Amino acid sequence: MAVSHAPAPADSESTSHTPGSALMQLALLGPFTDQISWARVARHARCADGDLDPDQWFPVSTDADSARQEAAAAIAICTSCLVRGQCLALSLRHWEIGQHGVWGGLVAAERTALHRRVS
Repeated sequence: MAVSHAPAPADSESTSHTPGSALMQLALLGPFTDQISWARVARHARCADGDLDPDQWFPVSTDADSARQEAAAAIAICTSCLVRGQCLALSLRHWEIGQHGVWGGLVAAERTALHRRVS
């Protein structure tokens, strides 16, 4: 699947890369916004290119520092992603799938700590 890397059109959704703003926005707007966010993430996510070995997105270490080293190539892709904040917010909101792999530039151990703070 080809993914457009054109800047996302300005709309009511933030393209902020800070976890707090994306999380607050999703919390305020509710489940319907999740559908919009999933579509936006699928359309604009840099990870959808498929250029990186899928295993790079799933570090095996449980220690955050070791996992970040294992997933460095994946995390580097996330750093310039337009929907990084929304990706992270969705992973926290849909924990059954969001607890695994790299989402929003964070490894599982980092998101687990963040999930505990926002739950």
